[in-house]
Amino acid sequence: MTTSNSNPPLPDPRLILDYIEAFRRSKVMFTAVELGLFERQPETDTERRLADGCVALGLLEHDGKTYRNTPAAEVYLRRESPETMTGYIDYSNRVLFRLWQDLGGAVREGTHRWQSTGTLFSNFYASDEEMRTFVMGMHGFGRIASPSVAAAFDLSDFTRMVDLGGATGHLAMAVHERWPNVSAAIFDLPRVIEFARTVATDVDFVDGDFFADPLPPADLYALGRILHDWSEDKIRVLLAKIHEALPPGGGLLIAEILLDQDRIPAHMQSLNMLICTEGRERTLAQYRALLEEAGFAAVEGVVTGKPVDAILARKPKP
Repeated sequence: MTTSNSNPPLPDPRLILDYIEAFRRSKVMFTAVELGLFERQPETDTERRLADGCVALGLLEHDGKTYRNTPAAEVYLRRESPETMTGYIDYSNRVLFRLWQDLGGAVREGTHRWQSTGTLFSNFYASDEEMRTFVMGMHGFGRIASPSVAAAFDLSDFTRMVDLGGATGHLAMAVHERWPNVSAAIFDLPRVIEFARTVATDVDFVDGDFFADPLPPADLYALGRILHDWSEDKIRVLLAKIHEALPPGGGLLIAEILLDQDRIPAHMQSLNMLICTEGRERTLAQYRALLEEAGFAAVEGVVTGKPVDAILARKPKP
C-alpha cells in the first residue's frame, strides 16, 4: 500500500535568499567606488576578486585581460563624471550603512540613530568635508530627478523661483533650463552657498536659514527633499511662512517621493528618514492636508518615475 504526502510544497525561497544577501551587493559597489576601481585596473588578487564581483553585478566587463566599466558605471560611478553618484555612495557607505545596523533600535524607540546630540544636519555640517560629502550626495540624486520635477507642471506663468535649501542648485537650474522665463535663485546656509557657487550656473545665490530668516521675494518657491526631514509641527511653521511670503497666485513646487503601498523605494526611504531624521515620507493625501491647512489650494501631484516625485500648490487669488 502506498500513501500520498499531503504536505503542500514549500514556497520558492528565492525572494528570501535574495534579501538575505542583498546588502553584500551594495557593499561590493560601495567598496569598489571607495577603492577607485572604476577609474583604474585592479592591482592585487583581492582587488581582482572585488572586480570580478563587480563583473557579476553588471558594473564591470572583463575580456580576460582588462576590466572595463559598463555604460551605467561609466556615467554614475566615476568621480569625474558630471552625473556621478559617488557622493551619495560615499554617504551611504560611511554613514547610512552604519546607521541602518540599528534599524531595530530606531523602530523600538522611534528616534533617529545619531549617537551625538543634534540631527543629521548638525552632524553633516560639523566640518566642511562632511558638508561637501552630504551635499554632493544629494547632487547626484538631483541630477537624475530634477529635470522631471521641473517638467511635471506648466510653470510658464511664474517669473521668479527661489529654491529653499537648494544646496548645489540642481532643481533651480533644471527649472530655469525648462522654463527660461523663470529666473531662479538658491537660498541656503552661508557655508552651503559658498560651495554651491562652485557647482551651480545660471542661478542667483542668497544665504540664509529658511526657518529663521525672511524669505527672498518670489512668486514660486521650491522645496526639494526638505519636508521629509521634519516633523509635522515644523512643516506647518515652514509652510505658513512660505504662504505668507507668496503673492496671490504664487506657487510652491515640492520634490519628494510619494508614499504608496506598492512602492518599495518609497518605503525604504521612509525608514531611512526614521533612522536619520525626525521626518518621514508621506502620501499625496498627507501632503495635501498639510498644504491646505496652511492656506494653499489646487494641490496636484505627479509621479515622475524618478527618485522623487513632484507636487505643485498655489496660494489662492482673492
